[in-house]
Amino acid sequence: MTTTRQAPRKRRRPPRSDWQFPILTDLGMDPKKQKLLVIGASVAGVLAAAVVLVLVITSLGSGYTPERRASAAILQADASLPEVYHSWSSPKLFDPIAERDKDRAPLTEKEVFGQKTLADQGKSADGKKRRLTLKLAVSKVDADCAAAVWGEELLELVQGGGCNQAARGVYLSSDGRYIGQYTLLNLRDGKAATQVVEELKTLYRGGWARPLGTGRSGFPPGAHTEGGGYALGHYVGMVWIGRADGAAPTAKDDFVSFSLTLRGAEKAVYRRVVSITGPAS
Repeated sequence: MTTTRQAPRKRRRPPRSDWQFPILTDLGMDPKKQKLLVIGASVAGVLAAAVVLVLVITSLGSGYTPERRASAAILQADASLPEVYHSWSSPKLFDPIAERDKDRAPLTEKEVFGQKTLADQGKSADGKKRRLTLKLAVSKVDADCAAAVWGEELLELVQGGGCNQAARGVYLSSDGRYIGQYTLLNLRDGKAATQVVEELKTLYRGGWARPLGTGRSGFPPGAHTEGGGYALGHYVGMVWIGRADGAAPTAKDDFVSFSLTLRGAEKAVYRRVVSITGPAS
């Protein structure tokens, strides 16, 4: 009887571990050690990624400076900021003085602030005449615009625009309720003036006009104030208004009329247009 020999069975390889990598296996490392190595590397990778993320966030933070500049600038003793800002482009009416070369005579304090009282000539919605009278408390004209505005970027902007004069006047309402400051900047041309007015939409958070008044004729510390910028040919008008007690306006406070009344100081600019074009026929 012939005995049939059976071929020896091939030994099955144990299933590959989830933590077994060919390169590490070839180096003679068992799955358990491979697992420990991978976990350690993963933890190290997470920590490294976290460090990179922190560095990226820090670098982004150092590039975004308006708030930091603003908070640093606010520490100045005479610095203050409006909480609201509105801007207006130059009307065609002021095209004749779009270039300072055509309007060479420097501004004078008497020219801009010679009118000591500004009165609201309008009427309220019910047809009654509004009663708002502003009286000049203090005024000044500076040849150095850095004496009238503050804030690194704003200073660079007005100086780049050729600002060579800044006129400031503070007005108080006759009833003692309001304080307003009007600032007029004399720039090179209408393009520079428009740029200042537009850029102030963001720059006002870190730079503005320096307050001229002090004590009773100045805004109280921490007061709610509002501002506006107007391009007037090669000039920039800056309106700054608030209540004398520093409180936010209520429904009884017409800041629109207040702002328009304060802009009565711009009559000097209108007169300059007329001096070039002649009176309207």
